[in-house]
Amino acid sequence: MNNFQQNLNGSLYPLCALIAFLALIYKLRILRTDRSVVQVALVGNFFFLVLTYTVSTPVVWTATSHAVGIVNFSGLFTQSCVILQVACQQLVLLHLSHEPGVAWRKAVPRLSAIAVILVAMVALFSLASGVGEQSANFAVTHAQYYPAYLSVYLLGYGANQIDMLFLGWQHAKVAPTPWLRRGLLMISLAVPFGLVYALCRIADIVAGQLGSNGQAWEPVAPIAVAISAVIRVTGWTLPDWGPHLSRIWQRIEFQRAYWELRPLHRTVTAQVPAPVLHLERGTDLRTRLYRLIVEIRDAQWALRVWMDPSVAERARRDPSTTGLSETDLAAVIEAAQLASALQAKAHGKRPPAHVASPRAADPPDLAAELAFQRKLAHAFRKSPLHHAADIPDMTTPAPTQESR
Repeated sequence: MNNFQQNLNGSLYPLCALIAFLALIYKLRILRTDRSVVQVALVGNFFFLVLTYTVSTPVVWTATSHAVGIVNFSGLFTQSCVILQVACQQLVLLHLSHEPGVAWRKAVPRLSAIAVILVAMVALFSLASGVGEQSANFAVTHAQYYPAYLSVYLLGYGANQIDMLFLGWQHAKVAPTPWLRRGLLMISLAVPFGLVYALCRIADIVAGQLGSNGQAWEPVAPIAVAISAVIRVTGWTLPDWGPHLSRIWQRIEFQRAYWELRPLHRTVTAQVPAPVLHLERGTDLRTRLYRLIVEIRDAQWALRVWMDPSVAERARRDPSTTGLSETDLAAVIEAAQLASALQAKAHGKRPPAHVASPRAADPPDLAAELAFQRKLAHAFRKSPLHHAADIPDMTTPAPTQESR
């Protein structure tokens, strides 16, 4: 079991140290322009996290203790770094949730308690230093022979987990940006893994008092705490790099919308080419998508005189439209009207009466208009009238300015 634990720690902890180091470098870059308490405390959090997992690596653990000349010094050092992370995380969450004056006032008792815990840990560690070097089983060994030391450490760690859960969840409800809210929720979701680690250590203490040890569940502790660390690093940095994901996703969505609307645009402008404007090669995607939206609507209005009012009524009464939402039904109605108008225009058969408006929905803004037109394009592709009509195929290229 000792070799297995050694290998497990030797694999997990360097990976966690690397992830934390990358986050630290990223935050140091931000610190050049933003030296707020939140950013400074986050740098401190990642700094202590790097130290924790670097020194927790078995090879580094042994070398550090030997260099200092104190048996298991690495245990005290890494667990003290964990408590210092607690202090940094408390400062971050308090300053995110409150004005600076209020945040510092709430931080003082927490930081004072953390200082007391650190002093108590050092004092109790001095009584436990003779157990022998334990690079893989430090917590298990100390839980058995020196439960007071580990109890004080777990008191500080466990209290922070609960505080992080409430503070993170509370501020996530009022976070000013979506990515900050998501980051805080991730931090809160990491708490259960931290509590699993704490429960393993509490079980170590109980087992030690019963003359046993926690070797049976020991592998669970490093795995749980490593998962917690990775989730938290992600959560703490998410507000910084998350917006880049939003921009990438927005571009993907714009491209998908463009591909969805383009066939409908080609079909309607094949018979109503007047609204189409020539765009230079290399025109940005947003502009091209905007022109599709406008030109589809302009062509729709131009086709109004070919739209028979009875088509909309038949679409409303069609059994296939039963249960559709108001927006989806409007898209089906407009698709039917468009298909019938294109068919009528292709055959030169204008209806005796036409609709007053080709619109069955009135989206309030451009984003809603885009969403509705995507529904319209989907409904048009599935419209029986479109498939039965003798109108240009949807893959027919739209006419250019030169061909008109």
